[in-house]
Amino acid sequence: MERSAADKRRMTFSALGDTAVVVALGSGIDEAVLPRVRALAHLLGANRPAGIMDVVPAYATVTVFYEPGRLAANGPRPYEQVCRFIIDRARHLDSEAKKKTATAGRVMEIPVSYGGEYGPDLSEVARHCGLPVTEVMTLHAKADYLVHAIGFAPGFPYLGGLPAKLSTPRRPTPRGSVPAGSVGIGGAQTGVYPLSTPGGWQIIGRTPLALFRPGSAEPALLRVGDKVKFRAITPEEFARWK
Repeated sequence: MERSAADKRRMTFSALGDTAVVVALGSGIDEAVLPRVRALAHLLGANRPAGIMDVVPAYATVTVFYEPGRLAANGPRPYEQVCRFIIDRARHLDSEAKKKTATAGRVMEIPVSYGGEYGPDLSEVARHCGLPVTEVMTLHAKADYLVHAIGFAPGFPYLGGLPAKLSTPRRPTPRGSVPAGSVGIGGAQTGVYPLSTPGGWQIIGRTPLALFRPGSAEPALLRVGDKVKFRAITPEEFARWK
C-alpha cells in the first residue's frame, strides 16, 4: 500500500536510555528517506545548544545524544526538552530536505583487489549465490552504492545498493581479526572495514585506501549520503598503492 505524503513526513520519537532521543523518519534501508535524514541531522547539528552532545544520522533515523545535567534544571524533563529542540529545528525540514535532494552527495571511488589473499570468502559468496567468481566481482564493482550509516567501527560505511543476486548471510562464526580495508558482504549490504577489528561479514576483497584517518579534521573518509563506486584493481596495483 502506497504511503501518504503525511506518513512520509511523520516523525516518531523514542528514548535511547536516559541520554539520547531517536527520531524515526521511516524504516529500513530507504533511499527516498535519506535526504530527510541528512536534512534533519544538518538542522540539529548546526549551532547545537549546551547539553546537546552529538547528532548521528543512520538509515531512516537521527539520534540526538544529550547530557541531562547540562540542560535547564528548572524546565521540563531533559527528554522533553530535547524533543522540543528537535521539533523546533524540524520546522524547516521540508525545505532543507529539498536542498539535500537537489544537491547530489559526493561520488567516492574505492579501488578493490578482489579474491586471493585479500578476499578469502569470495568463493563462498559465489557458491552461495550460484554464480561464477568473476560474475560476483563484476556485479559488485558495477553497482552504485549509497552510504546509509557510519558506525560499528570508526568510519565503517554501511552501503545500500548491493545487487540482490549477491545477498549473502554473515559468516556463522566471526573472525577474531579482519584486516583494515577489507570489503565485505553482510546480508543485503556491503561495507569496508576501516580498522583491523573482529567481524563476521563475508570478505571478498580489500582496498588500499584509508577510510579512517585519526589525525584529519574529518577522520572518516565517507559521510552519510555519499555515493560509492568500487573499481577492481590487481594485487600488483594494490601493492604499488601501498
